[in-house]
Amino acid sequence: MKKQLLFLFLIVSSLGFSQGVVTGKVMAGDIDEPLAGANIVEKGTTNGAIADFDGNFTLNVSSNSGVIEISYLGFLKTSKLFSLSNGSANLGTITLASDADALDEVVIVGRGIIDLAADRATPIAVSSITAAEIQSKAVGNVEFPEVMKNTPSVYVSNQAGGFGDSQMFLRGFDQTNTAFLLNGQPINGMEDGRMYWSNWSGMSDVANAVQVQRGLGSSKLAISSVGGTVNIVSKAASRTQGGFARLMTGNDSYMKGSFSYDTGLQGKWAFSFLLDHWQGHKKWANGTAGQGQNYFIGIGFVPNDKHSLNFLITGAPQWHDQNFSVGLDDYEQYGLRHNSNSGFLDGERFTLRRNYYHKPIANLNWDWNINDNTNLSSVLYASWGRGGGTGPVGSSGNINPFRNESNNEIDFDAIVANNIANNPDGIGTFGSSALRRMSVNNHNWYGFLTNLEFNPTENWSMNIGADTRFYKGSHWYQMNNFLGLNAYADNFGYGDQRPSDYQITDTFEANPWASLFNFADEDQRFNYDYSENINYIGGFGQAEYKNDNFSAFVQGAVSTQSYQREGRAQGSEIEGVNGLGKSEKVNKFGYNVKGGLGYSFTESSTIFANAGQYSRQPYLDNIFDDVRNSNYILEGDNEVDNEEITGLEAGYRYRGGNLSIDVNVYHTTWGNRFVSGGFIPGDPDSTNPVEQVDRYQRFTDVTQVHIGGEFEAKYRLSNKFMFRTIGSIGNWKYDGRTPYQTRDSETNVLLEEGSVDLKGTKVGNAPQTSFGFGFKYEIVNNLSIDADYNIYSNLYGFVNARDVIEASQVGETFQAERLSPYTLLDAGITYKFEFGGNNFTIRGNVYNLANDIYLNQKDSFGYYYGNGRTWNASIRYDF
Repeated sequence: MKKQLLFLFLIVSSLGFSQGVVTGKVMAGDIDEPLAGANIVEKGTTNGAIADFDGNFTLNVSSNSGVIEISYLGFLKTSKLFSLSNGSANLGTITLASDADALDEVVIVGRGIIDLAADRATPIAVSSITAAEIQSKAVGNVEFPEVMKNTPSVYVSNQAGGFGDSQMFLRGFDQTNTAFLLNGQPINGMEDGRMYWSNWSGMSDVANAVQVQRGLGSSKLAISSVGGTVNIVSKAASRTQGGFARLMTGNDSYMKGSFSYDTGLQGKWAFSFLLDHWQGHKKWANGTAGQGQNYFIGIGFVPNDKHSLNFLITGAPQWHDQNFSVGLDDYEQYGLRHNSNSGFLDGERFTLRRNYYHKPIANLNWDWNINDNTNLSSVLYASWGRGGGTGPVGSSGNINPFRNESNNEIDFDAIVANNIANNPDGIGTFGSSALRRMSVNNHNWYGFLTNLEFNPTENWSMNIGADTRFYKGSHWYQMNNFLGLNAYADNFGYGDQRPSDYQITDTFEANPWASLFNFADEDQRFNYDYSENINYIGGFGQAEYKNDNFSAFVQGAVSTQSYQREGRAQGSEIEGVNGLGKSEKVNKFGYNVKGGLGYSFTESSTIFANAGQYSRQPYLDNIFDDVRNSNYILEGDNEVDNEEITGLEAGYRYRGGNLSIDVNVYHTTWGNRFVSGGFIPGDPDSTNPVEQVDRYQRFTDVTQVHIGGEFEAKYRLSNKFMFRTIGSIGNWKYDGRTPYQTRDSETNVLLEEGSVDLKGTKVGNAPQTSFGFGFKYEIVNNLSIDADYNIYSNLYGFVNARDVIEASQVGETFQAERLSPYTLLDAGITYKFEFGGNNFTIRGNVYNLANDIYLNQKDSFGYYYGNGRTWNASIRYDF
């Protein structure tokens, strides 16, 4: 009898404790990523559960109805009502919004345009960074690419220790060969493919998410990237009212203030804006001061449940003084903070090299849900870049003698005195003076993207779309500072268009705001003056089939790109060739095709393989013989053809409970590359006529083969502790014989030609082996710490064209110098608290704890060094 009563008591107790089961899935609203480890609690009880790596959870509840609370470090806590039916309730997908950057209940716009990996079932090699991590890692005096360095096969170099001069490598390929997209629109330079991160210094404040797609990626657009694709998703007009204010400080007098406010959705409209200002005495190296602002305005309009529109405009006007690489001997003599561009003028820090730029970018997104199976997503965008960089004009003999012997810095006061003494009439010439000019790089860029998605059945998904771009870039010299003089007599680059004593009399500020509208008229431009027009039209399509275990996709794109140069200066003095007027228009056709398969042999494990072939048009700068001075289009043996890229990759993905594992292998062949060997000064004392003149080299049909593997693993013990590790091992080499030409830099006359054997030469500038470890731990409620440790090795210097040719001439194969391995350790601490009913967050970061200073690159002239130890701290108030 006692046993029966005890059994009955246990049953009643069990029923009293667990009336049923609530299930659901927790996702990050930023990029539709599962929030593994999210904490789910039945309100008013201690009943809890943890979401697995797919975001799924099962929670035993003690009543037929109630409220559950879902929380995750760095995201807004969300409450959901539940009501049991037949003992269970499925809440479906629950989306949490980040609370780290005022992106409450973020509206993702242009989903058909933004090629996120979550939109395709067939896996790829991908890593995602949420807004919370962006705001904790890439803030203040840390460059935006730093947030991606804890991703497999990604390497970030800070170059010469100044603001905004970072560069990123992906699987050993530099930024010109990695596609960067902002809300789906390309942002690499149209002329040369480069990324200037100083132009995007405000991205850490407005970025909602970043997804790094290595290799072939999931992009449907008519782009052909060698290394991979980086998708940056920006803030949009928020549906929720609120905002924040933040103050930040850092080493070397760095200061930043930010303010953001969202009206929330008021009827059919929503408005959001963000403003901030930053400045720093120096980033790390001497003479690297910087200052800038960041603004964002978003306007959302939702007329009905079929249509939504979002307009945004954002920009980050900035200026920063630059430091360049010099020889190792100079670093050893003058210290690693040495900056040969900098000095003092009238008692204040002054430099030869200042970068300044303002690149407002605007886009209008329209999303149309045509029906349950069809949607159309389009974006119309524009950007207007204004700015450039300062540098010296005049003989170096009027600069180098006036340097401080103890630190090699420039005595600009002595240069002013020398200019006045050499030019009593106040008019300088190239040989008698040294002044500071500005190289102006202005552009207007307009584009339109559209994508129609059709899902005829549950298993099939199809896309078709168009990608059009229209670009005009203009370039010239104008004067910034006469350094004690009143004018400059110059006609270089203008042939007989101007008399020999033609004077430049106007000066212009190296200021990003002034540069929007105030720049030189044609009569005050000198040295060169030309524009480049690039028109791009592409179409793309994709089809994917998926069922419970199997998926397959095929994607293709075609594009045509036209190039035309328009010169306003005569330029080159080659007979029959000049830089005036419009060149002929050149058209190049390109394409890409790729496909892949995925198979899930268990609920947690998936294997996949992808393959692709790209034919990529050359950049405009490689179409012309001398893009600054000549309309002459390279033809015949000198013509630069499309680059041919073949990519193969395979991988394994595991998602089980609190553990996720990704393993990928790849083989990329990049053929028919064109490489310019750069300027080589002449040696008048040489007995070789080729070496007596200034010259440069052109390499055609260069081939690189990048083979490697990478892994990423995350383990989440609870929502309070997460550990991750990454690693990549590569074997990146040049392959085969490569033709080259040596040409006179002044006349472009062919001096010599031949071929060099590059087979086996290691590709430099990025480490071929790297490993990293990181963790995040919530010590007590609202107090958390995090750290990341990275190891870089198997790093080679720049492959120098001159050294390659010299080695070939004696029957040897050139091998780049192997640099020493090094490590980085970054750490941070976050504390959130409530005071007076208001929410505050305090955050502190320290970077490069492992080394006081590190050298991490060698180029054709010497060493670049990355950075020294830096820190920043911030306090934020959310309202």
